[in-house]
Amino acid sequence: MTETLLRGRLLTFHREPADGNDTDAFTYIEDGALLLRDGLIAKSGTFADIAAQAPLAPITDHRPHLMMAGFIDTHIHFPQVQVIASWGAQLLDWLNNYTFPEETRFADEDHCALMASAFFDQLVAHGTTTAVAYCSVHKASVEAFFAEATRRKMRMLGGKVLMDRNAPNGLRDTPQTGYDDSKALIERWHGKGRNGYTVTPRFAITSTPEQMEMAQALVAEHPDCHVQTHLSENHDEIAYTATLYPQARDYLDIYESYGLLGPKTLLGHAIHLTPREIDALAATGSHPVFCPTSNLFLGSGLFDNAGLRARGIQSGIATDVGAGTSYSMLQTLNEGYKVLQLQGQSLHPLQAFHWATRGNAAVLGMEDHIGTLDPGTEADVIILNARATGAMALRTDRATTLAEELFVLQMMGDDRAIEEVYVSGKPSKAQRPRQKLADSDARTCKAEPVI
Repeated sequence: MTETLLRGRLLTFHREPADGNDTDAFTYIEDGALLLRDGLIAKSGTFADIAAQAPLAPITDHRPHLMMAGFIDTHIHFPQVQVIASWGAQLLDWLNNYTFPEETRFADEDHCALMASAFFDQLVAHGTTTAVAYCSVHKASVEAFFAEATRRKMRMLGGKVLMDRNAPNGLRDTPQTGYDDSKALIERWHGKGRNGYTVTPRFAITSTPEQMEMAQALVAEHPDCHVQTHLSENHDEIAYTATLYPQARDYLDIYESYGLLGPKTLLGHAIHLTPREIDALAATGSHPVFCPTSNLFLGSGLFDNAGLRARGIQSGIATDVGAGTSYSMLQTLNEGYKVLQLQGQSLHPLQAFHWATRGNAAVLGMEDHIGTLDPGTEADVIILNARATGAMALRTDRATTLAEELFVLQMMGDDRAIEEVYVSGKPSKAQRPRQKLADSDARTCKAEPVI
């Protein structure tokens, strides 16, 4: 048995705060403590109480910083780490010019392993302890993703994208190979350690009806797996999708008709929705995922969070790297605040930090495991420093409430504000030297436009 006691200012959520005065929604302890034991949070409370119950546990004192549950990212693309911040295109051109050429490189196992290590380094550096990732069409990319997650004992979800049309030759599977590879990966990784498989038809444009039927079969055979895909991100995407599935009532009806909707379904973007689609989301309990930095970067549109919430629809929030421009959930909350401001909607800092922790855990149906600092949950903890930069320190000097401090972190914070990250109870934010890529790795590949 291994025990560690963390001391600091403790903040954890029990439900979403209605506003800044909803103090029953969270626990804040000025001198708090967490007792970590064998990868779990054994006890949580005041330092005086917890220290008295574990007098022999070594103490790591993180005062005056905040201790919170690790951030959860519900939509991110593992193979796009080297095309983040690629200039100048909207969705379909961006896929053709940057994403698809980059993802062809993931046919190489060594490249997959190198990128997996770099990808997880970035997640940890930015305080993200759980993510739901799109891998490439190649089985090797998923193997590398889950192998690295297992090595680090991280709670990760992901899956091989299914795409059998409208992509370069090196990025297409077939309905049968997509099914077979996914089936084998589920058997190898799902439920092993902290890994969870996600059935991943990339989006309707890159899957034929035959492949959608295979995705439907995978979901029926593995109901404990999550499902992820993209929905209504861009007007041109929606129009093209309609030509490929002319029988569908709307974009969401494609996924609905193949039995892919439900409480385990994550639908990236979901910006331009019809009233019928909103009805279907509410009826099935499916989850849109708000990707603000990506939506702004690609000029896709504004996510109607308040409208969806009014229908009882629970949405995730995510970085969407690499169209998203930062791995930081703090910066994601920053841009999310601005997107909502443009529509006359609000995002209180307490609501924002709930969303990136317990809120996203609830979207995944995993709030009993991650997203809080409750005893019995997994010991994924981040230490936040609201004085990480000179500008932040100047502003924090004038902060008089917890909410003000959180708002400084939300609007000005990034990886520099992440003081430490505990994954399964172990400190994990050690700075590692950047690996130099071989010339062959550094070259930019080209592929013909396909969409």
